[in-house]
Amino acid sequence: MMPVQTLPLPQAQAPDDLRQTPVFNEHEYSILNTLRLAAMGCRAAARTDLFEACALLCVDGEDARRTYIDTFVKCLPEALPRRIKWFRPGTTEISFDEAWVLRCLSRVAAQDYDSLGFLLRSQIDPARRRYIGFLLGRISEQFPKI
Repeated sequence: MMPVQTLPLPQAQAPDDLRQTPVFNEHEYSILNTLRLAAMGCRAAARTDLFEACALLCVDGEDARRTYIDTFVKCLPEALPRRIKWFRPGTTEISFDEAWVLRCLSRVAAQDYDSLGFLLRSQIDPARRRYIGFLLGRISEQFPKI
């Protein structure tokens, strides 16, 4: 009878080696830090109802960027099934939620609405997708060249 030979197993990588921080450009990190700052400011603020907030938003000029970002950050927890993780501004590590938001913004800027629809369907409650999409569109307008 012939001896049984086993094939060598490839070296298993540690879980930390498998996790890679998504690569974003400097402009995207700037947007992310703006969102992180808004998230820090909104932690203590009262929660805003998503439907009412979108109905009331009709701003232009310098206040538009801040208003849309604050509304988005305040209302996003209502639309997601779990708690959102925002890191401190300047942190190089990016959470899944932060990467998801940046991907959504980049898809809006690229006018790739099929991919945006997929991203929204993957995370957002069906009744709130339209409003989150609206806020993402307004934020994208405030940050050219996402």
